[in-house]
Amino acid sequence: MERDEIKSILESILFVWSEPIAIKELSKALSLDIQEVETILRDMIDEFNYNKRGIQIIKMNDYYQLSTRPEHYSYINKLLAPKMSKGLTQAALETLAIIAYKQPITKIEIEELRGVKCDKALSTLQEKNLIEEQGRLDKIGRPIIYGTTIIFLKTFGLKSIEDLPDISQFKLLSEENDVKNLFAK
Repeated sequence: MERDEIKSILESILFVWSEPIAIKELSKALSLDIQEVETILRDMIDEFNYNKRGIQIIKMNDYYQLSTRPEHYSYINKLLAPKMSKGLTQAALETLAIIAYKQPITKIEIEELRGVKCDKALSTLQEKNLIEEQGRLDKIGRPIIYGTTIIFLKTFGLKSIEDLPDISQFKLLSEENDVKNLFAK
């Protein structure tokens, strides 16, 4: 099979699949070596960027997906009626951050870090497919361990979990500073 034909097939698969697809699945579908498929996908990514195409191929861990370019969002948004999607609560965001940085982690460990129950936040994050159960610990009660999903990476524009900013970059404010800031003018 010629390289141009392989590129055409890959583009078609990525288009119809619409969700992130594993490189091993692409390799299997084309009956080609994983490294060869990765090389061709890298070439396609470069070509799409060089030609400033309206779509791009994004890589997340060992998954690839076809998507629109972020700089075209305002134009696409004018055409599509925005879905009224409920955002995440502060509790859900805190829980998600803990899971992202400490994964794999149990519910009890999350609650110890937050100091409050997290059942609702975990449920919301699972409904939005931002986190998933990644197994159980071999301890009494066999607690569930949680981790982030490929949807989490996609939502936050990360290629892998290693792309999260270093936690030391965040400045934590004390309650005293928070109160002073409320009254500062």
